[in-house]
Amino acid sequence: MQFLLALIVAGPLLGAAAALLPAPPGLKGKSPDQAVLRHGVTVTAVILAAAIVLALGFDHDQPSRMQATTDIKWIPALDVRIHLGVDGISLPLLVMTALLTFLCALYSYFKMPAGPSPRGFVALLLVLESGTLATFAVLDLVLFFLAFEMVLVPMYFLIARWGGAGRQAAAWKFILFTLLGSVVMLLGLLLIGLKAGTFDMVALATDNGRGLTTSVQVIAVLAIGIGLAVKTPMWPLHSWLPDAHTAAPTVGSVLLAGVLLKMGTYGFVRIVLPIAPDGMRVFAPYLAAFAVAGIVYGSLACLALAKPGNKGDLKRLIAYSSVGHMGFVLLGIATMTPTGVNGALFANIAHGLITGLLFFLVGALKDRYGTADLDTLAGATGAALYGRAPRLGGLLAFAAVASLGLPGLAGFWGEMLALFGAFEPAAGLSRPAFLTFMAIGAFGTLLTAAYLLLVVRRVCMGGARPAGEARIADVQGYEFAAWTPLVALTVVAGLWPAVLLGLTDPAVQQLLAGGKQ
Repeated sequence: MQFLLALIVAGPLLGAAAALLPAPPGLKGKSPDQAVLRHGVTVTAVILAAAIVLALGFDHDQPSRMQATTDIKWIPALDVRIHLGVDGISLPLLVMTALLTFLCALYSYFKMPAGPSPRGFVALLLVLESGTLATFAVLDLVLFFLAFEMVLVPMYFLIARWGGAGRQAAAWKFILFTLLGSVVMLLGLLLIGLKAGTFDMVALATDNGRGLTTSVQVIAVLAIGIGLAVKTPMWPLHSWLPDAHTAAPTVGSVLLAGVLLKMGTYGFVRIVLPIAPDGMRVFAPYLAAFAVAGIVYGSLACLALAKPGNKGDLKRLIAYSSVGHMGFVLLGIATMTPTGVNGALFANIAHGLITGLLFFLVGALKDRYGTADLDTLAGATGAALYGRAPRLGGLLAFAAVASLGLPGLAGFWGEMLALFGAFEPAAGLSRPAFLTFMAIGAFGTLLTAAYLLLVVRRVCMGGARPAGEARIADVQGYEFAAWTPLVALTVVAGLWPAVLLGLTDPAVQQLLAGGKQ
């Protein structure tokens, strides 16, 4: 198990290095480009298989215990260690990351985004996978920061070199926002490590802030929280996200929404909540206020983009929807209760599956129509996907109703539990304030339903295809292969939430109790 987790974290890096080497003559296939794309599919498939084996071998009777651990001295003078491990909180994120990266590599094999040679694309994709997997597996604050930063460069180049219109400005905005947030976060991580005498996240979580004064915790939470909030992204630090999503290639948008945004919320749960609980309690009401502001703001922005005549870009609309959905995650974390935090972790996974599927579908629409502009897609009579490409239209409608939180699908449970957590927040938090936040969040769910149903009506419904108009292709085989796992998991998580909650709840209970159970 130790070797397996090390392989999952380091394997993509080795694959990235191999992608830059010339392919052996017998493996080139039709062309070197095809060979390197096949290499990307192979490496990500191996990592996904290893993640599934790790999940199957995980002791589900003790999900709160760190498993598959590796602990090696790295910088003895600072007590920085190469410390890896997984528990019920990180395991689902690890598997989802491996799955989404594999599906992106598979999709790219058949639909490589326009740009430079695939060799660099595959190498960057694998470096990005390694950084995200490491973020969810490391148990040292310094290593967490390095893994957190490792993803910035590959995502920057994926947007800047393989993106669409406005890609250079969007890539710069992405990296400047996240780098500035990370500088502040580093100061907070160093403050905790130096004051507590260790950077070990397990030891710090077990101590539960007892070795840190309240003032140190408040400063640390403020500094770390800013860096995490930028990556989440929390309103009003979200403005880099719509531009990045609009300009990114399809697989870049899938990974950005499905994986990178989760790194910020994971940091709140893994670091801020257990290590500096007193500081978190001070800022929890403000975090909740920003969270519900993001829910309403994101929904209103989506409604504006969906309105006829506003030239709303569908990718941009889904990006703004992510601001709202991640607001529910932050609201759940801000409650500091097991119910709220479990809801946040569930919503994390649900958002990764559903929004990943949405970006795949919008990318397919853009490939077919040459645009993601809603007014162009809808035209005078509506895009009428139900009649022109029924499978594509059906999948888009499915993803939309999953995203709005239809009971029985994955999007429902996380948001409901986050609202339940706000109904009864942790001791020391103002219940009237959180009841207000709950009411605003519930209103946000109505706005979410409004804009998503408007999108479905405009894109999926409409008049009959005019005579002589060229047909558009329905779902292709490679698209079916890339999207089916996301559809299936959305249904399974919606109908059987205990699979995920059974993993996260014991680990969350222990984190909030400081390992005293």
